[in-house]
Amino acid sequence: MTNHVHLLCTPQADCAIPSLMQSLGRKYVRYFNHTYGRTGTLWEGRYKSCLIQDDYYLLAVHRYIELNPVRAGMVVDPADYVWSSYQCNGLGRRSELYTPHPFYLGLGDDVSSRQENYRALFLNHFDGAMLHQIRSTVNKGLALGDGLFVEQVEQLTQQRLSPAKRGRPKKKR
Repeated sequence: MTNHVHLLCTPQADCAIPSLMQSLGRKYVRYFNHTYGRTGTLWEGRYKSCLIQDDYYLLAVHRYIELNPVRAGMVVDPADYVWSSYQCNGLGRRSELYTPHPFYLGLGDDVSSRQENYRALFLNHFDGAMLHQIRSTVNKGLALGDGLFVEQVEQLTQQRLSPAKRGRPKKKR
């Protein structure tokens, strides 16, 4: 995108995502400042992230990310956006920066059926409620998944990962 980047990452170790973002920030900012003769910070703030349940939600986030340039009017078809993994997932383009997720690999028994099934995900309209849920979850750093998934993660982490009820809590009598 012109003013932000979406990454869908599955960490292989504890703290892998924060380490990746820290390294990316340090190296890219240094490169950008050197290339364009500037100094100072490049990012407006900390990156936003959320935990995603592997199933319907993971594929929904794939669709959200890969349809983002379409929603922004930058391209008509997600396959036309060069900085997207759609070309890898849906068209079979190879990239050293991309590793297919195991859930994506479950979309078919062979490469062509996976690609066909992945492209089929983009034939339907993207649900507005899911669009809102993804944006809200990422912006608030919550967990994206069904109620049971969110509850289990909350129990494991001892942190609230679902939206709190709006308004002031009721007084106890």
